[in-house]
Formats: sequence, structure tokens, C-alpha cells
Amino acid sequence: MLKHRGFPGRLPGTDFQFVIRRANKAGATKIIRRERFRDRAAADRRADAGFMAALWDHFGEEPFERGNLDAGRLSWLFGREVVAAEDPFDPASYEALLRIDAAKARAAFPEVFDEGADFGWGDEDEDDLA
Repeated sequence: MLKHRGFPGRLPGTDFQFVIRRANKAGATKIIRRERFRDRAAADRRADAGFMAALWDHFGEEPFERGNLDAGRLSWLFGREVVAAEDPFDPASYEALLRIDAAKARAAFPEVFDEGADFGWGDEDEDDLA
């Protein structure tokens, strides 16, 4: 399982995790498309936006391997803003390739693409790589 170094572990100040620490012995949790209803809690919507911001900051429009990204958090975006980058796609593989659909992501999360957007992780994560 690829570990995405420098990727935020969670949304700052919350328990919404973005990555997992180790591979599941029974295999990767399957990524599914979860429906986002209008009445979702504000905290859940912030976690979705924060995760999208982290994905965009880390990968941009380039395909990326699922690796240690949390399947539950990916599932809230999968099939809309995050799509399969390979065919056939295995939703239960740590090696599965994904990509951001930039047009859909900008429409769903305009705050992520604003110049002054701050989700709390800034440039200090780059120091962790040294």
C-alpha cells in the first residue's frame, strides 16, 4: 500500500480522517458511491471540502493511486468529483488509479479553488518530508 507522504491525516480540529495507517489484512475496503443529501451536517460538508482541497493540493488533475487514502472519505466524492482513471477499475484495490474531475470539483466545491482558501494545513507539511 502506497503511503502518500505529506498528505494531511485528518481535517484539522476534527476526527474526520483522510488516510489510514496500515493496510487491512482482509484487503482494501471497497470504494462505493455514497449519496450526499442536502441535509448533511455542516461538519460533514466541511470534511468533504477539506478532503477535496487536500486531493487537489497533492495531486491536481494527475491520476493518483488510492494507496492509504481513506475509503470512506473517498466514497463521498467517488463517481462525481473523483473518478476512476483506469479501465477496468478495481474499487477494492490499494493500487487502483483515480483522478479528480476538475470541472465537477470546481462546481461542487468552489471554495476549494478560491485563492485565499485555508483548510489549516498550509506549507508546514512539506517540512515533514525532510
